[in-house]
Amino acid sequence: MSSETAAPTSVSTHILDTSVGRPAEGVALTLSVRSGSDGAWTPHGASTTDADGRCKDLPDLPAGTTQVRLDFAVEEYFVSDRHSAAKEHSTHPQAEEQQDAPRVRDSGAFFPEVAITFAVQPGEHYHVPLLLNPFGYSVYRGS
Repeated sequence: MSSETAAPTSVSTHILDTSVGRPAEGVALTLSVRSGSDGAWTPHGASTTDADGRCKDLPDLPAGTTQVRLDFAVEEYFVSDRHSAAKEHSTHPQAEEQQDAPRVRDSGAFFPEVAITFAVQPGEHYHVPLLLNPFGYSVYRGS
């Protein structure tokens, strides 16, 4: 298959706030790319999660990209009214009600940002969900 007809390499993501069992709306993120593990990072796109916690509008990756980094600005989400509203709609018991539960610092989230770096192959799609809570996160390659 020639490079003119090769399928694009693409990335999508979504965020689920596992502390409340709801999508994390309004989280800003940036997409950066590089070629090789010692290459310089180049900003390539930016987006904000929608009401379903998804970013569907990230640009296809440029030819030669071997690694991608997604930088999620999660602190603003956790100190915002969006997280508070999600907690109000949750049916899960709140950690704040527990005497020994850790508390987020007054200055913001425990993890103010999350950076995920992963390798890519030409012509594939990479869906990388972020499962987020105030004191931890996990990621995986989705479908």
